[in-house]
Amino acid sequence: MLLCFLFLAALGATGAVVLLRQPEFGALPEGARLEAVRRSPHYADGRFANLIPTRSFSKDGNLLSTLVKNFLLEKKRTRPSRPLPAVKTDFAGLAAAGDVLVWLGHSSYYLQLDGKRILIDPVLSDHASPLGGINTAFPAAVRFTVADLPVIDCLLVSHDHWDHLDYPTVAALRDKVRDIVCPLGLGAYFAYWGYPEERIHEADWFESVALAGDLAVHVLPARHFSGRLLRRNKTLWAGFALTTPRQRVFFSGDSGYGPHFADIGGRFGGFDAVMLDCGQYDRQWAFMHMTPEEAAQAAEDLGARALFPAHVGKFSIAFHPWDEPLERIAVASRGRSYRLLTPMIGEAARLDDAAGAYAQWWKGVDEGANVAARGF
Repeated sequence: MLLCFLFLAALGATGAVVLLRQPEFGALPEGARLEAVRRSPHYADGRFANLIPTRSFSKDGNLLSTLVKNFLLEKKRTRPSRPLPAVKTDFAGLAAAGDVLVWLGHSSYYLQLDGKRILIDPVLSDHASPLGGINTAFPAAVRFTVADLPVIDCLLVSHDHWDHLDYPTVAALRDKVRDIVCPLGLGAYFAYWGYPEERIHEADWFESVALAGDLAVHVLPARHFSGRLLRRNKTLWAGFALTTPRQRVFFSGDSGYGPHFADIGGRFGGFDAVMLDCGQYDRQWAFMHMTPEEAAQAAEDLGARALFPAHVGKFSIAFHPWDEPLERIAVASRGRSYRLLTPMIGEAARLDDAAGAYAQWWKGVDEGANVAARGF
């Protein structure tokens, strides 16, 4: 029995080593890239840290309780029972449409701003994990592929979690991307995956990258963490502000609520549109993701004119019903200073369309289901 146990342990260890050497896991910063990481005021004792103290789990949660909850407790309606409605956008036809935002599901966006084509956290695979069949995407009426996309002027990636940095998508995009902007350390992934160094632009929080024309990308704080499997907080996580002479747009990345939103809003004097994390929340990790009510407050802190919900509509990472974040953000946005915009996946939204209105497309997807918001 002892020999059998030792054999199985060795086999498991070998399998883990082989798995971690797969290209999906990328590479950690080294050399000059690592030196830049070490110079960051947000890096100490071998890892990055949030601006304010942030625990991975709240006092009533831990990794073990999360695993037990995930595997033993019944999860109700965490996935839609039917394909989600969507629009098959012709991206080439958007060239004359001005400043346009297209949601691709979860936290993936195509943004046309001041004539530049920007892709944010693209995950076009049918799963967000190192192995197929785990954390699979919701059924959808339309699936976008890299072949559907035009040449991308700027690729933005907020952090290295599987549902934001997707190796198959990024690998397929390599010949279509002109520039990449990402937080410190994350450029090591792109270099390892064959992107030329001159295209990779890394920045710390509160630093900016000026691109061709009048587009500037500002790398800004988020309240979260990084790591693919065991390598925690070795690369930075971030949100982005994109500014042109006519527009200011903000993307939160994954972020818990915090004072950084009011600070960012003050620094930039408000935003024409914001895309905010408002799904995959739970009491056990209450500091890492926002509830819809916190996202509504963050939109006001940012001085937003319009809010697009993010981190919803494609993957089930938490235990709430799949449509609950959309129901709750619709309620939480009533009477606020911003407009809530909820286009379907693939539906183009003009940023200068002050009268734009979108249907609550999630209603009726689960026929006969109760979509009332529950308490957090």
